[in-house]
Amino acid sequence: MGYIVDFSEVSSVGLESSPVADALAGLRANEARYFKNKYDHVFTVDPAADAAESVDLVTRILSEERGIVIASPPLEATSFEVEGIRWTYVFYESGLSINVLYTIDGPKRAVGFKLSDGMEIPDELSSFKFARQKSKLAGVIRGSYFVIKGEY
Repeated sequence: MGYIVDFSEVSSVGLESSPVADALAGLRANEARYFKNKYDHVFTVDPAADAAESVDLVTRILSEERGIVIASPPLEATSFEVEGIRWTYVFYESGLSINVLYTIDGPKRAVGFKLSDGMEIPDELSSFKFARQKSKLAGVIRGSYFVIKGEY
């Protein structure tokens, strides 16, 4: 059983090794709130070692689509399906969160990057432009994305 992310009492459980653990915990809680409010889905994460399939999927898509290799170690990951969309999330020690949105029967397929408040843009993502979004739980989140062209 994974860790159920609580967005009313933000906790850095599982993220303690991150230099921006509190901001990453806020980012993770922000995602949990989104899925609870939009889909009534409880956002649960597992340690990366226990969610190797999710981490491997994100790693493969980044490599094959854009030649991107994330330098930071993954801390947690999750995969789930809601309303015909398969979601995969990986939270990295650097404060980076990557999600893959993949519609089962439709054309929407994308990789999203979110940077925790206080972290620098990783070198491997320096070619992306990041938009800013304010969050009560996570401070300032910077995000970007790209569309997936292949089948995974």
